[in-house]
Amino acid sequence: MIWLKAFVAGFLSTLIFHQGLFALLHLGGMTPVPAYNMTPVPPLGVPSVVSISFFGGLWAMALWLVVGRLPSARYWLGHIVLGALAPTAVAMLLVFPLKGLDVSAQTWIGGFLLNGAWGLGVAVIMRILGGTRPATGSY
Repeated sequence: MIWLKAFVAGFLSTLIFHQGLFALLHLGGMTPVPAYNMTPVPPLGVPSVVSISFFGGLWAMALWLVVGRLPSARYWLGHIVLGALAPTAVAMLLVFPLKGLDVSAQTWIGGFLLNGAWGLGVAVIMRILGGTRPATGSY
């Protein structure tokens, strides 16, 4: 059940925190494209924002595995820092080059900001969903 909660937290965090910050950055003229992109993406033709939210859910499961048990301040900081670093590195070093997209200092900084906000969102939503791990036990 905890993994479903983590997936839901990542999915929702993408829609609320990641895309919310993206919308604010767009309104401030810092990004050329708006948030909540509804353009269909292959192979299933789902809207881009649904696709990125799905992957946000998968990333959240990995994030929870690594930092979900950390106590107090390290819980929050771990979600923000690892949430900012890991997805951004994969996007900039793997996904962008595969899609032929430019990688620049601006895209790295934007990735760190958006994914850090996403990581914070995962932490918040997991707390709301009651996502806690028992001190002992296996999954």
